[in-house]
Amino acid sequence: MIPERLRYVRKLRGYTQERLGINAGIEESTATSRISQYESGTYSPDFKLVQNIAKVLRVPACYFYCDDEELAEYLLYYYER
Repeated sequence: MIPERLRYVRKLRGYTQERLGINAGIEESTATSRISQYESGTYSPDFKLVQNIAKVLRVPACYFYCDDEELAEYLLYYYER
């Protein structure tokens, strides 16, 4: 997972770390710290959680793994439509 993508799209969609974590199925007591760890690259979520996060943020899960910046922007644009 590319951590910067998570932070970027979370802010773009207007979510706090806590709200994103809770909506993605993380326990409320650890939601903020876990999302923070994923955004900093300290830890990486398992693919099931990435799918949940992607669903909440309305992006495809592959957006978080795409090495090509131009393609990632296209994916984001496509899913905003």
